[in-house]
Amino acid sequence: MLRLFPLLLFFVMSFNASAAVSETQQSALPLLVEQLPNTKLNKMAPLIEQIAATSAPQVRAILQPLMDGDLYYLKTNKRVVSVYKNEQKQYQLTDVLSAEALPAVKKSAIKKVRTNNRLRGQIRDLLANLDLTNTDTDIRIAALKQLLDNPNQAGLVAVNKLIKAEKDEDARELMSVILLIEQLQTGSIAEKLSAAKQLSNRLEPTVKNALVKQLGSLPSNAADAETKELKTVLSNAIDSIEQQASVFSLAENLFFGLSLGSVLLLAAIGLAITFGVMGVINMAHGEMMMLGAYTTYVIQQTFPNLIEYSLLMAVPAAFLVSGFVGVLIERGVIRFLKGRPLETLLATFGISLILQQLVRSVFSPLNRQVEAPQWMSGSLEINPILSLTYNRLYIILFALMVFFSLLMILKNSSLGLHVRAVSQNRDMARALSVKSSWVDAITFGLGSGIAGVAGVALSQLTNVGPNLGQAYIIDSFLVVVFGGVGNLWGTLVAAMTMGTFNKILEPSMGPVLANIIVLVSLVLFIQKRPKGLFPQKGRAAE
Repeated sequence: MLRLFPLLLFFVMSFNASAAVSETQQSALPLLVEQLPNTKLNKMAPLIEQIAATSAPQVRAILQPLMDGDLYYLKTNKRVVSVYKNEQKQYQLTDVLSAEALPAVKKSAIKKVRTNNRLRGQIRDLLANLDLTNTDTDIRIAALKQLLDNPNQAGLVAVNKLIKAEKDEDARELMSVILLIEQLQTGSIAEKLSAAKQLSNRLEPTVKNALVKQLGSLPSNAADAETKELKTVLSNAIDSIEQQASVFSLAENLFFGLSLGSVLLLAAIGLAITFGVMGVINMAHGEMMMLGAYTTYVIQQTFPNLIEYSLLMAVPAAFLVSGFVGVLIERGVIRFLKGRPLETLLATFGISLILQQLVRSVFSPLNRQVEAPQWMSGSLEINPILSLTYNRLYIILFALMVFFSLLMILKNSSLGLHVRAVSQNRDMARALSVKSSWVDAITFGLGSGIAGVAGVALSQLTNVGPNLGQAYIIDSFLVVVFGGVGNLWGTLVAAMTMGTFNKILEPSMGPVLANIIVLVSLVLFIQKRPKGLFPQKGRAAE
């Protein structure tokens, strides 16, 4: 026991000494903060370094407002404060050391602590280094990503100390990448070889830039074997990263294509059943989508505290509003023009113009922004170069839900049976006591309601305006014709095919040329198969 006493005494003395040093550093913070008002701009950098080195809890409350341009001092006593401008155009003050709220003052009573872009960059790095020891894993990972993009010596030293104690696997991998890049830049040939081999599977843009820079720094006609081997390893690592990046870029384009296809599906599925059952070319179908989008906007304006639930409320509301308008159009105009397709087309085109002007009169011609709920914001990060945005992911799932719900209604309900009967043989359905006129009205209302639901989805991808539906009406008709008139499965396949081909062609050819190629391909396809991918079968198709 007596032998252990000197060792225990050593640990106690070491702990007391480190605590004393920490306490001394923190006690120095007020003296350093007092220097901020009088320090010249060219001497501010070392002062900021000293403030950050104290590791006091108040450091972030000082550096963050300084970086944001919100750090001031009172002209009377040089007290350093952070500032917030209230609604009365007065400046609300908070003491950066004590966090004490001070009385609001006018602009003339305070003066800003000066900074510039170079100092802001320095502060950003220092704050990131402070976050490396944060207990929140997400904050640590965000700090590591910033350090990866903007490395600094203090951050590298901190990462080297913290990597062994880091428990989160993603954070530890990022730390390893940061140290490997440093090793690639400053190590020996053997260390550079090892780092290049380990970095060959990393997809962070900084990694590829570091490998390319290192390869460019090597002599082109190197004679020694080690340098030649390093050049080979660097080239192979860059090629491996580029191959992986091309694969994930294709995956990203496929995802965007499916999201575009899901929007086209929602836009065309209602048109498919109205066109298939009634044979009506409804040029006002895009305006049904517009009404659904404006319904979402109105709900958010009416219930501003329920943004998280606004889309859930908007879906049934948009379906009812657009469906009701669709029934009115069918009962008021279209039923009097049966068998006259050209006049029906002109009438619905006129209705579309009336609806657009009505919306302009009520909401003004300006576009409206629909706020995305928190659960639709952000993205699912698969790797550093591939992330799936939640809004598009949810829209894909939502489109499939609407599609299969409609399919179940048409297959397993009496309404669906009547709709199929009328679409296949209207005269025979009438002979069997099916009220074809009401089936037409309900079908038109159902198709218009689904278009309204499509408008809810579109409100999350683009601004809401009077011309919203015009951008999708032509594509909707193309989807219906391409898939086969009145065939829901054909509509699904056609929408996803058109969306995917469009997004795959866009990166190399541009959006305009990609649209032209898709359109020409569809024209050529319809020349060979006029009835689409899935034509109707039986006597009704003749």
